[in-house]
Amino acid sequence: MSEQGYDAVVIGAGVIGNAVTCELARRGWRVVGVDRNPGAGQGSTSSSSAIVRFTYSTRAGVAMSYEGLQYWLNWPAHIGNCDEAGYSTFTKCGMLTLISGDGPHLLPVPHFDALGVPYEVWDRDEAAARLGHFDLSQFGPPRQIADPDFWAEPTSQLDGALWTPEAGYVGDPQLAAHNLRLAAEAAGAEFRFGETVVGIAGSGRAEGVVLADGDVLAAPVVVNVAGPHSSAINELAGVLDDMTVSTRPQRKEVYHVPSPAGVDFERVGAAMADDDCGCYVRPEVGNNILIGSLELDMTDLEWLTADEVDDCSQDLTREQWETHVLRFARRMPDLGLPHQPRGVVGVYDVTDDWIPIYDRTSLDGFYVAIGTSGNQFKNAAVAGHCMAELIGAVEAGHDHDADPVVVTGKHTGFDIDMGTFSRNRDLHGSSMSVLG
Repeated sequence: MSEQGYDAVVIGAGVIGNAVTCELARRGWRVVGVDRNPGAGQGSTSSSSAIVRFTYSTRAGVAMSYEGLQYWLNWPAHIGNCDEAGYSTFTKCGMLTLISGDGPHLLPVPHFDALGVPYEVWDRDEAAARLGHFDLSQFGPPRQIADPDFWAEPTSQLDGALWTPEAGYVGDPQLAAHNLRLAAEAAGAEFRFGETVVGIAGSGRAEGVVLADGDVLAAPVVVNVAGPHSSAINELAGVLDDMTVSTRPQRKEVYHVPSPAGVDFERVGAAMADDDCGCYVRPEVGNNILIGSLELDMTDLEWLTADEVDDCSQDLTREQWETHVLRFARRMPDLGLPHQPRGVVGVYDVTDDWIPIYDRTSLDGFYVAIGTSGNQFKNAAVAGHCMAELIGAVEAGHDHDADPVVVTGKHTGFDIDMGTFSRNRDLHGSSMSVLG
């Protein structure tokens, strides 16, 4: 058994964990990142759809995501000249949110107005004129393929679409995590891969972590960014009873389907959120369409226990493949259903309201950046900045619970109220879906 001393230990080397490690290291902290996987971004980051959008239900969420866009637009400058593998790239394709009644599409609009985020609202006629490959009938609510009403004929039309032209996606999320790892190392950080945290050292405050091989990484600050393992780490720290918002792991499937003949979706397609059909899509390399679920149909959800996270099946489920692809095929009638399912399976870390927790905890020195899966990849760099600012303030004596830290975006100047992401927030106002 050996003991090594640091200023901070960051548990998790996904895209957000590495962003936290990088930001702390750039502030002069001696930091070590620990991950049970053999390399950076090989957990839930690798299965991220990596859509960069601004359609969040809270002002802080919109401000954070638009600030996050500025990092992607200047990614090489943020990372520095340190990665021979190249830089992860951002593709601007715009984002459509189809409008149906008084749905979640309304939640971000007041925040767009307040912050000056560009958007357009298309009425039914304009949406139909612009979206010629789509049937804008109202097919919802989302149903499973076994439901006898799955193929029911529509009787009405959608109301239009919300368009945010600056949105897009990052094509290689794992490379983004790798970029951040090397940027962190260039700032002096260390990493321990293939290591499992089995204990939180200290009594009364965090004093480091205990690894499975018996090594102790001593530090007065520990940050839990462990993705789908975050709840188990919180249990080790004894902080679960203090949190009114919980996280739990969810198995998630995302599908890749060829574009219809004659449609260059990779070049002209946009990201899209479709509450009516219960899916989201974006262009994918090879002129494919990536299709995921918006979690509106509760029968879609596959929750895991902590013991099941590492052993869940990586095979696509035929029924879910057919359900989700055919839901979108109703919207895009020429799509069809390929014979062979293709896609990725991952495990997400999800909060009760799909809004992440960026916070301190009841254990002094123990911080969390959790519940981020499915909707926070785009915010990785700014989340690292915000967590470093919050940690620095609390360690200097600021009472974040009584007076939440407000972080100013370096690029936009937007104020980001970190109280929005409190572990003890009220659960209201969210879309209650992966849209956040």
